[in-house]
Amino acid sequence: MSGSTSPPPSAEAAGTEGCFPPGYKPFKPEEHGLERGFRLTVPQEVLLKLLAGLEPERTDGTGKAEDQVSEFGQPLSGPRLGVGMDCCVIPLRHGGLSLVQTTDFFYPLVEDPYMMGRIACANVLSDLYAMGITECDNMLMLLSVSQKMNDKDRERVTPLMIRGFRDAAEEGGTSVTGGQTVINPWIIIGGVASVVCQPNEFIMPDGAVPGDVLVLTKPLGTRVAVNAYLWIDHPEKWNRIKLVVTKEEVKEAYLEAMFSMATLNRTAASLMHKFQAHAATDVTGFGLLGHANNLAAQQRNEVAFVIHNLPIIAKMAAISKACGNLFNLLQGTSAETSGGLLVCLPREQAAKFCSEMKSQSSGAGGQGAAGGAWIIGIVEKGDRRARIIDKPRIIEVPPRGSQAANQDNSSSSPAPSPNLS
Repeated sequence: MSGSTSPPPSAEAAGTEGCFPPGYKPFKPEEHGLERGFRLTVPQEVLLKLLAGLEPERTDGTGKAEDQVSEFGQPLSGPRLGVGMDCCVIPLRHGGLSLVQTTDFFYPLVEDPYMMGRIACANVLSDLYAMGITECDNMLMLLSVSQKMNDKDRERVTPLMIRGFRDAAEEGGTSVTGGQTVINPWIIIGGVASVVCQPNEFIMPDGAVPGDVLVLTKPLGTRVAVNAYLWIDHPEKWNRIKLVVTKEEVKEAYLEAMFSMATLNRTAASLMHKFQAHAATDVTGFGLLGHANNLAAQQRNEVAFVIHNLPIIAKMAAISKACGNLFNLLQGTSAETSGGLLVCLPREQAAKFCSEMKSQSSGAGGQGAAGGAWIIGIVEKGDRRARIIDKPRIIEVPPRGSQAANQDNSSSSPAPSPNLS
């Protein structure tokens, strides 16, 4: 965003101009004493230790999802999921229904406040989508306005963030009916998503079996793309990567990251049912390996996840290597925001899932080469852990609107191969 009243460069060429509202007015936070960046996530092992005492003891003496007894002494029939996964699943007192609920928030990480609102909403809804839930009954919005902002900036930025959040919620078939707004040193945006479900409307994240295939529905590298874009204006940092990437490639990758993060995982959630998914999670602050480990630990069966392929926004792997693996992208621990779903599918269904994801993504919004899904690994018998092989295959995903993406779209490429050797 450069202070003009038009979308960022290449947005129209990328086929994404429809994401912006009429009267779009960009805003550059650093020009107003504000910072942007990824949420600082508490390390996974520390977080789980801190939250260890939050969940009540199970009445059956195990940590598994079993029928529970309410405080009124009535049995609550249905699965239960608490601390540690994407959503809480709480059996209700009424007719075998369950409440599924999640919350999330973070700081701005892209220049555009409207797109930041969309990304925040997509990120919250993604937790529901990771359980195969395609409908959301209600959303609340959490918004912190920076005390560093003057009245003019506040009146300019805040409505755009709210509008972006609301528009993404409407795209997901839900609405925002309330929330909380405060003044704080930092801009923060997020929300709460809630839905009441029948048991057949969600997929518990614990059913992976040996022989399953791991599929990822968005490319990795959003953190690298956002940081590289910021480095364009800082010569001391740009000099670290200028030999492996051009400024135009960084701008294309930044746009790809922004629109990828703003894309709902709703299509993938629907296809999880169609292709009999056994478990899933979304890839966010702990990175691919962190969330894969978390999902593996939840499985009923003694399985392990082995990741062979890493789909990454083009050039982001090269940038990560040039920085001395500053981001740990190839190690799987680089933070993502509003990333894709990591889905465990039967082997015979995985390629069909990927093919239909690509077909629906291309038809729904011109996502092109960035749309779709990739087979990245397998489920085998093991110790409920995940690992990335020593030399994973890097799948360079061209940004939408780029020449490489246009060439990919003009060819009828086959479905991703399930061969992981």
